[in-house]
Amino acid sequence: MTTVPAVPLGGVLPVRRPWGVWIAGSVLVLVVLAALLAPLLAPYAPDAIDLSSSLAGTTGAHPLGTDASGQDLLSRVLYGARTSLVAPVLLLLLAAAIGVTLGTLAAWRGGWVDAFVSRITDVMYAFPGLLFVVLVIAVFGTGMTTSVVALGLAFAPTIAKYTRSVALAERSKPYIDAYRVMGMGGLRICVGHLVPNLARSIVGYLVVLFGESLMSLATLSYLGFGAQPPSSDWGLMVQEGQAAIVQGALLPALVPGTAIAAVVVAFNVVGVRAADRLGTRR
Repeated sequence: MTTVPAVPLGGVLPVRRPWGVWIAGSVLVLVVLAALLAPLLAPYAPDAIDLSSSLAGTTGAHPLGTDASGQDLLSRVLYGARTSLVAPVLLLLLAAAIGVTLGTLAAWRGGWVDAFVSRITDVMYAFPGLLFVVLVIAVFGTGMTTSVVALGLAFAPTIAKYTRSVALAERSKPYIDAYRVMGMGGLRICVGHLVPNLARSIVGYLVVLFGESLMSLATLSYLGFGAQPPSSDWGLMVQEGQAAIVQGALLPALVPGTAIAAVVVAFNVVGVRAADRLGTRR
């Protein structure tokens, strides 16, 4: 027997409030504020070493404990949030600049240009993303700058394919033909009208990719290819705290690992919601 949900008087169904999105958004706001106010909130300098407090548990002096060098984990996580949040933004800006340009060009020109861009993106897809990034780092050296550039190149084909798909649908709309009749050139139409009309969808897609880019950068730092000591990057903190697990100290790896997981999950929740809103609203 099929159960029909009860409808209140007036015939209007109750509105479901996206509490999960609000909670995830609140987490992100708190993380951003903590990163901005790190000099005021952190009880110690992120590189302050106190060997007498090595691997200390949660105490009044160290609310989240310390690592093997006696560095306060709360201070390092607060300062590390800056690198861990800014680097993915720079990565996505680079990837978007390349991907949106290629995707728009392929959709607008079509023909051999579209085929050429498609072959380039297919070749990029033939290599696993992490392998491509490691190859770039092997040539240009380790460091956060190299990691951001390498991952930006790795993310660009995905954004290019997405941009091409939405640009093809946008290009077929009547206003494009109207601008052509008015005598506007292709570059002016694309820059002044086509790409701005794609901005909502592209921004929504980039928000979804933010969590993946953060996790990818943290992975490179964990492997030793990204941020280097004495940086407080979260991925590097997990790698440095891994050795302490053998000694029974879980906090040096658990604290930054939890921060990464919380931010990635929160961005995924907010990103999916933002993509839905930006992609459907006109």
